[in-house]
Amino acid sequence: MINSIFYRSSLAFFQSFLLSLFLYKKVISWNKKKKFLTENIRSLGLIGEKKKIGIPTMGGVVIILSTLTSTILFSYWNNIYIISLIISSIWLGFIGFIDDYIKVKFNKKGLNAFGKILGQLILGIFIGIIIFFNENVKNLQEKNYFHNHKYSFTTSLPNIFSRFLFKRNEKKFDYSDLLICCNKKLSKYTWIIFITFIVIMIIFFSNAVNITDGIDGLAGGTSLIIFITLFLFSIISSNKYYSDYFNFIYIPNITETIIFSTSIIGSLISFIWYNAYPAQIFMGDTGSLFIGGLITILAFFIKIEFILPILGGIFLLENISVIIQILYLKYTKTKYGIGKRIFLMAPIHHHFQKLGEHENKICIRFIIIQIILSILSLILLIT
Repeated sequence: MINSIFYRSSLAFFQSFLLSLFLYKKVISWNKKKKFLTENIRSLGLIGEKKKIGIPTMGGVVIILSTLTSTILFSYWNNIYIISLIISSIWLGFIGFIDDYIKVKFNKKGLNAFGKILGQLILGIFIGIIIFFNENVKNLQEKNYFHNHKYSFTTSLPNIFSRFLFKRNEKKFDYSDLLICCNKKLSKYTWIIFITFIVIMIIFFSNAVNITDGIDGLAGGTSLIIFITLFLFSIISSNKYYSDYFNFIYIPNITETIIFSTSIIGSLISFIWYNAYPAQIFMGDTGSLFIGGLITILAFFIKIEFILPILGGIFLLENISVIIQILYLKYTKTKYGIGKRIFLMAPIHHHFQKLGEHENKICIRFIIIQIILSILSLILLIT
């Protein structure tokens, strides 16, 4: 029983929850005396923003620490997925910590965009190489590919996407299809397509969570629902009978990611305990970059990356709202000489604040939408 995944994941959850709950209390208490971790709040003209002055940041350090502690204690280290997740967590935490530290001590802008993107680029290449070339990760997928060649690489694709894009009822997608349609000899470059895609997704979602972390409880609550969903997907993919029944790709070595998922779920619940309105601590870039990156990496490990735009729909909306605002502002400034805005303020949760909605109501409504998106993702993948 002690070696069962259920027993170990349960222990990982409670250990992570209790450890982070204890650490947050200590950090908050310590910061009231030292004021060391307090980030300066930008004046955005939003109601209640002055109340956030003096609240400690870098709560993401506790999320990462408690997650890794439980993962190391209760998972098997000889698993390539666990090794990759631990390395990714430390790497993203390091980038986020540097960014937060610069913000707190030197410059409100923090680490420049090039520095963050370079760090995410390196991580994306590292994860892409492991997924595509490591035999322990590739596992049994070669038995499922469409084309009988060694460069095939398959992943899950919801039926509705397959019918729309390829006019066929097939729940698996081969990355090499993107090149074979031009020339079969190009299939040997499939790894370039795959690694480029994972790099783009890691950069996009890491920064999207960072943007979403603008009101109390929003990024943490939304992320919690997503990790619970990924936890369920991991259970299905790791079991031969469940994966066959729900028509998922069976991944026999993925079981240990369940431990990581329950660990981070426990950490996030503790974080929300103190980050719910009115927040007593913020996750900072340390937490947001870590969360966005790990959501993406887990989705690629479980081979459900094409559902990320729906599963991470809140993050997608937040990021796109900023992009649209910037592009429209530049376009109108160039054409009319005066920059105009589509939203009262971007990202979009600030738009609703400007409309007079309380941040707690915005947070709860966004979390409700996230629950709906998670259910929709499950329906699309199992039908």
